[in-house]
Amino acid sequence: MKLSDVLIKPVISEKVNKATEKFNRFYFIVDKKANKLEIKKAVEDFYGVTVAEVNTQVMPGKNKTRFTKAGFISGRKPSYKKAVITLAAGETIDLYANI
Repeated sequence: MKLSDVLIKPVISEKVNKATEKFNRFYFIVDKKANKLEIKKAVEDFYGVTVAEVNTQVMPGKNKTRFTKAGFISGRKPSYKKAVITLAAGETIDLYANI
């Protein structure tokens, strides 16, 4: 797997911002087939930081329904893999630099 295919996008929310400030952790949505070593190498190459720890979670898909003029529409959101990256002390990633 190419390293450019491993990281899909960073997760940006209030909960993630608190974890970043308190524990120096960053969250990314990654490819479901990527392992921890590939994720670590991709983050180190793209952002130029030292990764201390990588934790992964597979988030299950959820059933969603909504009411429309035609009636209820049922569907399913896809599952995805989330990686929690803990950086070494003194390291940081500026996710807002390329916006």
